[in-house]
Amino acid sequence: MLTLDPKDLPVPQLHRYLLGAVGPRPIAFASTIDENGTPNLAPFSFFNIFSANPPILVFSPANSGRTGKTKDTYENVKKVAECVINVVNFDMVEQMSLCSSPYDIDVNEFIKSGLTPVPSDRVKPFRVKESPVQMECEVIEVKELGEGGGAGNLIICEVVKIHINEEILDEDQMIDQHKIDLVSRMGGNWYCRANEASMFEVEKPVTRIGMGLDNIPEDIKSSNILSGNDLGKLGGFEELPNETDVNEFKLIELSELFVTLEDEPAQLEIELHKLAKLYLAKNEIEEAWKTLLAFNNQ
Repeated sequence: MLTLDPKDLPVPQLHRYLLGAVGPRPIAFASTIDENGTPNLAPFSFFNIFSANPPILVFSPANSGRTGKTKDTYENVKKVAECVINVVNFDMVEQMSLCSSPYDIDVNEFIKSGLTPVPSDRVKPFRVKESPVQMECEVIEVKELGEGGGAGNLIICEVVKIHINEEILDEDQMIDQHKIDLVSRMGGNWYCRANEASMFEVEKPVTRIGMGLDNIPEDIKSSNILSGNDLGKLGGFEELPNETDVNEFKLIELSELFVTLEDEPAQLEIELHKLAKLYLAKNEIEEAWKTLLAFNNQ
């Protein structure tokens, strides 16, 4: 394993390691305005939501790694403490990327990118019409994290108005993750698209307490068939199925396998683990547990 001390690395090299490791990162497509009313539009992938009560977003326009200069967005919010964070989806990713060009401060990125400015309700900066979600924000603090190239500047802002394109809503009027088609930043020139091919569900253990991997029998935990993710699913189950249920499942669902491999216990265990893995892939956790436990119920 390569082990590095950040203090020993040139900032550009450290920057590449960090961005290559921490991702995908959501994109804050930030609209700001200066004291003369000149709009600015720029994307930042040092961004996330940090509170819902109050609704707080934080993003960081880092100083230029080449020149050490601060970004226009940073300069603008110091003068007019407002911004709009526009969410970026796949349909606008190239226009968004164009706005990251190092234009002079008096250049209007709305014009350069062809994106449509829309007046906001509560703040001065414009919204981006093409964005599926637009959040008007008041800047409550700007915290400089360092000096020189690569130093971040945290812009902490409170959402005061949200605009959502109704086309991305589901039947419950919530944002449908399949419709919004979000994109995010990876390292280098790479992006990631959150569509059906890349998304998957993991049930949150909010209303139940999983038994944990420490309660999984050692012969199952040391399986050469089951992966760490498989064990995680098993450990998320609240308690082991009882012996009666395991025996019933064995007689009904597993009898043929037990008869076929009656004299080959090692192979039987392997086949049971393979079958359990198939159940886990379908999120049939209880069936997987019964399959695994059936080996020792002989």
